[in-house]
Amino acid sequence: MYDRRAAAKLLASVAARGLFSPRKPVVPVSLSYRASALTPEPGSALTQSQRLYLAGFMRPCSPDQVTSATHRITWTDSAGIPNTGYYRVGGAGPELSLLVRETILALWDSLAVEGAISDVDRAVLEGTTTDHDLREIFRVGIEAAGRAIAQHGLIADDVGYGGPVEFARLLGDSGVLATVATSWFWELQASTYRRGMIPVRLRAQPDGGVRYTADSVAVLRAMKEATIADAHAVMARATTEEGLSVEAAIGKYHDDLDLISRQYALLPAGAHPACLAASTQVVDGGSVNVLSLVSARFLEVLGEVADAVRVVADSSPHPDVSADVDLAEDSVFFVPDMSCQHCVRTITAVLTAMDIPLVSIDLGEKRVVARFRSPRNRFRAFEALRDGGYNPVDAAPTSVA
Repeated sequence: MYDRRAAAKLLASVAARGLFSPRKPVVPVSLSYRASALTPEPGSALTQSQRLYLAGFMRPCSPDQVTSATHRITWTDSAGIPNTGYYRVGGAGPELSLLVRETILALWDSLAVEGAISDVDRAVLEGTTTDHDLREIFRVGIEAAGRAIAQHGLIADDVGYGGPVEFARLLGDSGVLATVATSWFWELQASTYRRGMIPVRLRAQPDGGVRYTADSVAVLRAMKEATIADAHAVMARATTEEGLSVEAAIGKYHDDLDLISRQYALLPAGAHPACLAASTQVVDGGSVNVLSLVSARFLEVLGEVADAVRVVADSSPHPDVSADVDLAEDSVFFVPDMSCQHCVRTITAVLTAMDIPLVSIDLGEKRVVARFRSPRNRFRAFEALRDGGYNPVDAAPTSVA
């Protein structure tokens, strides 16, 4: 049952009962990160991964409308989960990504969404949203809010950067987080974040706030309309020329091939959707906006995290990858942030492009087996995967987000 209005109402009703339990004190911790410079293609400001995504999925955005990170960072968070992030020299520093991640973990830990839902409500979620479990929907929303803050750190120098907490509050108070929810779309935000790129610019306002530039607003609108049109065209072809049912078409082109957005494929003609959490709903006589509730709590906790978490650079030498190792054992690695079939296809494509035979890939175990030609070949494959926003590691993760 595809019904965006009913889904938005359901999420607001759940939020009205209370999204979070009382906050626990943030435990002081020291986190270290490694930074490595990104290598753009000759004559370009973009890496190969960024250029390919721009050409394939960001029509009609042009390269000069995209800002790229200058460095990729990797670190292990306080939950023991390896992470990959980005920063840009001149923008927000690397600490923003680490503090945002710790805030996400704290909010996940305090999330109080529980309880069964009716069969009708479940049918609405299954027909409308990508995730069907209420708790998982809110977890994803919290993570998306954090991603938006960290990603906009790439262009913090547009408006003057006064520190991670101040910058995040500026985005929230100026309505930029709400604009992300209404003007971006899920695949664009998640995929550009993973690649360390952002297709917008900020402009300071006389009232002390910030807004997107007019060009940024226009290109976001154009990309969204192109994505909706592509999804409708694929669905029309699948249900007419191929004779597929709507469910089968979604299964083939969204679930299997990841070529279209499920939500956009099902939109009525002429509809212009926004994030379900961004709409204000009336619940028991009061107004509830899920995005506002999550954003406000996120900014509060981020301030506490910034006071408790110490971020330091790991300047120790990178391991020598030229030494001989047992290639049979070295064929196995893990990708803790591999979370969906889209990730599986992306990782497969990276290895295939490098002529590295893929033996197996297990999404549940986050485990990949591939036949590397040498330790250096393995190292370069890891670098290529990190360019795509993933963080391959040698050992099985002890904790999975």
